[in-house]
Parts: sequence; structure tokens; C-alpha cells
Amino acid sequence: MLRNSLEDWGAVAKTLHWLVACLILLQLGLGLAAVSWHLSPTKLELFIWHKSIGMLILLLVLTRLAWRVTGPTPDLPPDTARWERLAARTSHLLLYLLMLALPLSGWVINSAANIALKLFWVVPLPDIAAPNKPLEDAAALVHVVLVVALLLVLLVHIAAALRHHYIKRNRVLTRMLPFARHPL
Repeated sequence: MLRNSLEDWGAVAKTLHWLVACLILLQLGLGLAAVSWHLSPTKLELFIWHKSIGMLILLLVLTRLAWRVTGPTPDLPPDTARWERLAARTSHLLLYLLMLALPLSGWVINSAANIALKLFWVVPLPDIAAPNKPLEDAAALVHVVLVVALLLVLLVHIAAALRHHYIKRNRVLTRMLPFARHPL
């Protein structure tokens, strides 16, 4: 089943979800490695990978959003409290905003630093800001704050999925798993 239904996520939504999740985890490692590495060709390579994957995440998140608005979203279980529904909507909105804002803030950093970049060493990334050291510094601070916010919201998202699975004993988690076909 490629498309979502009111009961389950389709293969496209699941693939985009897990691909973006894996790339975000990779990004965290690449970002930490790149900023902590001594100045060298390896550091520059790590940053190229980090920036390239960041732009790939931006493209995939925009694709996810387009896919999400063109089809149904599976319903939460009927016994889901109103506050839980609001929390779910809010956390998903925050996740999408953060997944969009992070690569955009990185793009601003790169542009304001006046660093030419070819994504994956092939596709030139145009500047979205003029060279500007104060803007570069501000965008770098925003980028770090957004990373921390994303980590916190991801922890809540994961905890909620585990709560649905282990405490509430419903299908909220399993219906997003790539190969899950059976209810609990």
C-alpha cells in the first residue's frame, strides 16, 4: 500500500519518515565531528557531507509535507485524550518546523560566511545571504539552539511512540514501522 489510509501509513510516508530519521541521526554525528575536528582536509570534507545531507533533508521534508497534505493522515486511537491529540499535533508541527529551519539556518551560515559550496561536490548551492560576519555568527547560534530544540522534541516524539506501544498497547508505533503488518 503506497498511500496512507485512515488506519495506516502507506509505504511512501514510512519510507520518507525513516529515511529522514536516519539522515538526522547521521547529521548529528557529522555536525559534531565537523566542528570538533582540527582544521584539515578531513574537516572540510565532513562539512561538505554535513551541508549536502542537510539540503537533502530539506528536500525530503518538503516532499514529506507535500505527500502529507495530498492524502489522509491515520487517525489516532478513539480513546486518545484531547490533550494527547493536541500534544501530537503540536509536536509534529514543531518537528516539521525544526526540520525546515535547521537546513535553512545552515544555508544562511554558509552564505554569510561567503563559502562556495557544491552539494555532494557536484551541485552548486546559491547564496541566500550576502557575506556578513554578524549574520553568520547569529545564524550559527540559531543553528545550535535549533539542534537542541530538535533533540528535545525528538525525545518527546520517541517517548510518546514507546508509550503508545508499551503502556497504551495500541498500533500508533507499529503502523509506522517499515515492515509491520499485524496489530499488537
